[in-house]
Amino acid sequence: MSDEQIDHETGVGTTGHEWDGIKELNNPLPRWWLWTFYACIVWGIGYTIAYPAWPMISGATSGVLGFATRTEVAQDIAAHEAENADLVAALNAADLTDLPPTDDLHRYAVARGGAVFRAQCSQCHGQGAAGTTGFPNLLDNDWLWGGDQEAIAYSIRHGIRNDTDWDARYSQMPAYGEIFDDGEIAAVVEYVTSLGNTDFDASLAQAGEGLFMDNCAACHGNDAGGNRDLGAPNLADAIWLYGGDRAALTETVTNARFGVMPAWGQRLSEEDVRAVAVYVHALGGGE
Repeated sequence: MSDEQIDHETGVGTTGHEWDGIKELNNPLPRWWLWTFYACIVWGIGYTIAYPAWPMISGATSGVLGFATRTEVAQDIAAHEAENADLVAALNAADLTDLPPTDDLHRYAVARGGAVFRAQCSQCHGQGAAGTTGFPNLLDNDWLWGGDQEAIAYSIRHGIRNDTDWDARYSQMPAYGEIFDDGEIAAVVEYVTSLGNTDFDASLAQAGEGLFMDNCAACHGNDAGGNRDLGAPNLADAIWLYGGDRAALTETVTNARFGVMPAWGQRLSEEDVRAVAVYVHALGGGE
C-alpha cells in the first residue's frame, strides 16, 4: 500500500490507511480542540505544582499551596467540637436517669447517640436495634444487667465477657453436657419449655423440675425469673436470645452460650458512650 494519497472527492490527503475500500482522510484537528488540549496540559502542570499530586516513596508532593483535605476535615471537626463543648460537658456530668425527653441535652444525646449507634453498633444489633439470634433486641424490656440509662452505659463502656476490660459484665453458664446425661438434659429442656408453653410432656417436665431446682435455680431463681446481678436471663418470659425451641434449648443446656461484646469505652469517648445509652433507652426499651 502506498503512503499518503490525495482523495479526489475532497482534495484532502489520506493517512494511507484503508479498510474495505474506505480511506482515512488526514484532516487536521480543529484549532479550538487543539487550544483546549494545550490549555488542559498547562492547567494540569499548574495543578500538580500547586496541590498534592505526585506519589513518592513515602508520601506525595505537598504542593506550593500546602493544601490537604485531612487538614480541612480536622478543622471542621475541631469547629464542631468547639460549638458543642458546653453540651458535651453537660452530658458527661449529667445523671442519665434524670434527663427529661423535652430537654435540649436529651435531644442532643439522642441525635449524637443515634449516629454513633448506626456506625458502630448496628452491625450486630441491626439498624433498628431489634437484634437477631445471639445479639440482643434493644427494643424490649428484657435486660440481663439492667435497662436504665446508667446500666446501659456501663454495659456499653465495659462490654460483656471480653478479655480486654477488667470491669466487663461477666457470667458463665456451665456446659451441662459434661454433667447431665442425654435424658436429664431432655428433662430440663422440657421443664423450661413448660414455663411458657402449653404443649409439653408433663411427666418429663416434672422430672426436669427437680434437676432445675438443684442445678439451675441458684442463678435463674426458683421461678426461673432470672437474676440481673448474675446476668442470668429470665426463662419464663418467652424472650430468647438464642431461640426457645427444644433444639435451641438443648444446645444451650448442653454446651452453654458465651456471647462477647467489646468494651466500647476503649474505642469511644465518654460522651459517645453516654449518648448511645440515652439513644438506646429512647428507642422504647429499657426502664
